[in-house]
Amino acid sequence: MTRALERLRRKLTVENLWMYVIAVLAEKPTYPYDVRRRIEERFSFKPATITVYTVMYRMEREGLIAKRSDGTYEVTEKGLATLREAIVLLQDTARMLSSSIAEPP
Repeated sequence: MTRALERLRRKLTVENLWMYVIAVLAEKPTYPYDVRRRIEERFSFKPATITVYTVMYRMEREGLIAKRSDGTYEVTEKGLATLREAIVLLQDTARMLSSSIAEPP
C-alpha cells in the first residue's frame, strides 16, 4: 500500500471517527468502551480508547450524541442528519473521482 493510500485510509477512519460512532450508536445506545469494540468488529479498524472518549465528548458538546440516564449514549436527530449529509458528500466525491478515470466507450 502506498503512503498516499495509507494517509487516505487514516483520514477516512480515525480522523473521521465521529461517522463510525454515529453508525454504531444508530444501531443501539451503548457505553463508550463498547463503541470502540463495535467499531473494530463492524468496520475492521481499532481506534485508540482515549480517542473514542475524546471524540464522543466533542460530539456530545456539538449535539450529535446524547448521554442517557443509564450512562449509555445515543445518537440524536442532528447526529443522524449530519451522518446522512456526510455519506452524500462521500458518494458525490467518489462519483466525481470515478468519472475522471472512466474507460472510454
